[in-house]
Amino acid sequence: MASYLEDLVDSFISSSALVTYWNYIFPVLVGLYLAISLYDKHRYGRNKQLRITEPAATEKSTGSKLDGLEYVGELEHADYDPIPALEEKPHIPYAGATVTLAIDPLEAADRFYAIANNRRSVRKFSSRPVDVTVVERCIKAAGTAPSGAHTEPWTFCLVSDPSIKASIREIIEAEEFVNYTQRMAKQWVTDLRPIRTNHIKEYLTEAPHLVLVFKQTYGYKADTNDTAKKQHYYNEISTSIATGMLLCAFQCAGLSSLVTTPLNCGPALRTLLERPPNEKLLVLLPVGYPAEDCTVPDLQRKPLEDILVRYG
Repeated sequence: MASYLEDLVDSFISSSALVTYWNYIFPVLVGLYLAISLYDKHRYGRNKQLRITEPAATEKSTGSKLDGLEYVGELEHADYDPIPALEEKPHIPYAGATVTLAIDPLEAADRFYAIANNRRSVRKFSSRPVDVTVVERCIKAAGTAPSGAHTEPWTFCLVSDPSIKASIREIIEAEEFVNYTQRMAKQWVTDLRPIRTNHIKEYLTEAPHLVLVFKQTYGYKADTNDTAKKQHYYNEISTSIATGMLLCAFQCAGLSSLVTTPLNCGPALRTLLERPPNEKLLVLLPVGYPAEDCTVPDLQRKPLEDILVRYG
């Protein structure tokens, strides 16, 4: 049997077109190999060279692409002289802070610390009503926050309607279930265990009011009928500062809240509230009074020496 197979292979090779036309096939294979080699060298060698020079190119390009700058067009290549989006007004004298918690600066700082340190994240709210005007005044205070080029890139959506709050809860709980069971790493879920939080968000319907804070990634120039975009510099940092001021305002007014960042819920919530495409959800804050049986974890904040580095 083995002899028969050897004879069959020898017969196939001797009669094969590969052997017959080898003198013609071999040069073609060599030429094809060289062509592929040259193509690969041209393509991947060029990419390799780009990767080698990329750090220098990136370093050079960062001079025109500032950190925090949202893209709204190649304004730096415009064939006209740009004008400020902010109206140019005369500067006026400013004497510094005149409205304080106390006459003595140290006493005022201590009183504000006592107010801020008394704040805790609340996840169980009372049904006790909250005057919506108080919440609006707190949002007004948040609107005094500093912002890049005074663009004020924030929108505060105040939701008090029970049906809308129920829709918000439905959207968030559906996504949070997927987050906790699939998207979030095991370590992340484990780190949240001491906080005793999960995908069930009862506070979204229990709290009298919800404040959804949106950052405006860009705006529109006032005199262009919402056609010309206006750059909003550092919009996320600016809106985050405003949110911090809002939390302090709530605390000063005797209200409690909770900073929540609904993962993967932004587009659906933006659609529900009919917000424009330039607005992106940053945080959601339930607002109200703690329930009588509300509890919080017995956490301690870092001492001053752990967060302060002195120079001189």
